[in-house]
Amino acid sequence: MTTLQRDRDAVASLSGKGGDQTPGSKRQLNLPLAPSLEKRRLQAYLLLMLIDGLVIVGASLLVSLLYLGRAYDPQTLQQINLYVPLYWGAALMTRAYSMQALTSLRYSQSRSMMAMIIAVTMVIFIAFFTKSSEQFSRASTVASLLVIAGGMAWARIVAKPLIRSSCGATAQNVLIIDDGGTPVRVPHAWHIDSREHRLRPDRNDPHMLDRLGMFMTNMDRVLVTCPPERRKDWALVFKGSNICGEIVDPEVQELGVLGANRGHGFGSLVVSVGPLGLRARALKRAMDLAIAGGATIALAPLLLVVALLIWLEDRGPVFFMQQRQGRNNRLFWIFKFRSMRVEKLDSTGARSASKDDDRITRIGRFIRKTSIDELPQLLNVLRGDMSIVGPRPHAIGSLAGQKRFWEVDPRYLLRHSLKPGLTGLAQIRGLRGATDSEEDLSSRLQADLEYLDGWTAVRDIRIIFATATVLVHDRAF
Repeated sequence: MTTLQRDRDAVASLSGKGGDQTPGSKRQLNLPLAPSLEKRRLQAYLLLMLIDGLVIVGASLLVSLLYLGRAYDPQTLQQINLYVPLYWGAALMTRAYSMQALTSLRYSQSRSMMAMIIAVTMVIFIAFFTKSSEQFSRASTVASLLVIAGGMAWARIVAKPLIRSSCGATAQNVLIIDDGGTPVRVPHAWHIDSREHRLRPDRNDPHMLDRLGMFMTNMDRVLVTCPPERRKDWALVFKGSNICGEIVDPEVQELGVLGANRGHGFGSLVVSVGPLGLRARALKRAMDLAIAGGATIALAPLLLVVALLIWLEDRGPVFFMQQRQGRNNRLFWIFKFRSMRVEKLDSTGARSASKDDDRITRIGRFIRKTSIDELPQLLNVLRGDMSIVGPRPHAIGSLAGQKRFWEVDPRYLLRHSLKPGLTGLAQIRGLRGATDSEEDLSSRLQADLEYLDGWTAVRDIRIIFATATVLVHDRAF
């Protein structure tokens, strides 16, 4: 008998073991293909809940013992009785117990921290309105929170191998049915050939529908790749199978489809939406104003000194202004400290600065090396042209090799769906400097598109802190 093997690699294919492999022999399968993971996922969620509860209790008792001299202090027990249920409720709301939390350690840790912050906020709120805040020791409360945060992060590291061994790398069973369409490979999925196993979406054959049902048993997600004329049949089979069914369409990738809408008598593919909702835009703008405003005030002495040094060197203008392309493909004037000689300024950016560029002044070489020349863009942030974090704005005449930036990759315009930033993913990864080849731009563009895929305030903060490590860079010239 031949059994179906699960695809353990991104490019692995369906293979069998043993049995008769003579030409024309029919493959036999052990059905169902995979055990159900629903129960195992539920057990994993309960395990994480139990671990979190034990960490909260254990950390609170430990801090109470070290700080107050007794573990079972009445105030500590009161805090535990509040923290545990409030944390569990917040964790459920923030998806700390979800399929993604089972497969991504970073996601699991960040969601647990978010849930703990919500729980603490709720405890403070309750203590304020019940006028019982004086009963809580601030020092022991802060110490407990730090120990709890560290304990939860460590506990998830310890639990990850156990969860992975029980639920697998993706925590879900995925089946790919090849029915003559575009080849598709998904890591850790089951791949079968419908022609080899004589499967077809025949709605008029109950026995065939039964066979398809056996293949799809215990599957969390089923994808089929087939010619256009069979998509409707597969869609109807999926709708009646109580399964998450998907039909592969190459145009979805080509068009960058985000979803679909149905209207009165027509259907449409959603290919573009704003990357940020109203609340996210408001939060990002508030962060920009707070950081840019504070930085402008704090760096005012440095800005004045640099401006004076630039003027003293050749008595030219302090600022260099250049048109850049920003959000919604609109042009705006970007501010920089002038680092090049006045007679050799390049307003279009057709020539990128190089390491031994003869256009750069003495003070210009220093401020470019230390990224100080970019600081006037804080004014662009305050004006609303730019954000602290986002894709860096490029001059409209910039070249990658011998091509304009938008000629290298048609996805280039996608980076204009957000405000450009002072810094971004590409910058903290060292992707800066001259674009001598098309590959130089492609690597930066990939980082920009990655940033657009799901904005969070936490990631912006991480990028801001990471920027401090790359302000002085060997490609900053």
